[in-house]
Amino acid sequence: MTSAYLTSGMASMQGVNHSGVSEFILIGFSTFPHLQLMFFLLFLFMYLFTLLGNLLIMATIWSEHSLHTPMYLFLCALSISEIFYTFAIIPRMLADLLSTLHSIAFLACASQMFFSFTFGFTHSFLLTVMGYDRYVAICHPLRYNVLMSPGGCACLVAWSWVGGSLMGTLVTTAIFNLTFCGPNEIHHFACHVPPLLKLACGENVLVVARGVGMVCIIALLGCLILILLSYAFIVAAILKIPSAEGRQKAFSTCASHLTVVIVHYGFASVIYLKHTGPKSLEGDTLMGITYTVLTPFLSPIIFSLRNKELKNAMKKAFLSKLYPEKI
Repeated sequence: MTSAYLTSGMASMQGVNHSGVSEFILIGFSTFPHLQLMFFLLFLFMYLFTLLGNLLIMATIWSEHSLHTPMYLFLCALSISEIFYTFAIIPRMLADLLSTLHSIAFLACASQMFFSFTFGFTHSFLLTVMGYDRYVAICHPLRYNVLMSPGGCACLVAWSWVGGSLMGTLVTTAIFNLTFCGPNEIHHFACHVPPLLKLACGENVLVVARGVGMVCIIALLGCLILILLSYAFIVAAILKIPSAEGRQKAFSTCASHLTVVIVHYGFASVIYLKHTGPKSLEGDTLMGITYTVLTPFLSPIIFSLRNKELKNAMKKAFLSKLYPEKI
């Protein structure tokens, strides 16, 4: 089902309005000419760490049968979406840091926006599903196996991907059906919506800008509200547990997810608040880095360190390769 939406999204981009622009120039890092090599090395390290961290999480969950539970199924799906999200943006950004030509073809720009929005919103939807999973586990433990059956979990993951694909298709089609009159310089290091809207002309630009903004904000706020509601019920249930040890154990199962949610929406809110005040190329570039590079970099670290069960499974799998006689 998800692949069908991805295919339809890419097909819709084949008919987008090219207007008078055949390519765009990304000038996000042009204001840091002497720092580009340092940025390249730093971002390359963070990107490789993000890939290896998520692959390690997936491999550990796959190999450790005790982790074959809904919570870790969702974590595995989250790692997959994060890998695809970073792959849609960071390799291109790294290439531009070493190149003097920062041009990107019209359809390549549309494809980058489509995939970044698809996997970015899939990430948000999966975080919401993970919040619901923790709510069921703590507030309705006796019904957990029924409510979070393998088929039900697979449906939740599938619908998260479908929702992300729909958001990617909607935003990309709306933006790239606008007319771009020039100049063709994007004041960002990626095909981001606000700088692209500045290059568009026509009577419907304001309508599209408001529509896209409203849809994205409603989707993100909807996810955040559902997560907050889940944790409101979780906190109420935890406070009813008589023993301090029981309360700590219950909360520890939510700690990594809650930390990632705070980081995810914290940086996102900073970016949106930034766009309400005075803007600068330097500021937009640095804010964009926090969301596209730093947040994915922190996510596997948080899940690896804050989740004791996953951390122990990783140690067991790692030590069994180096010191098989001690396992």
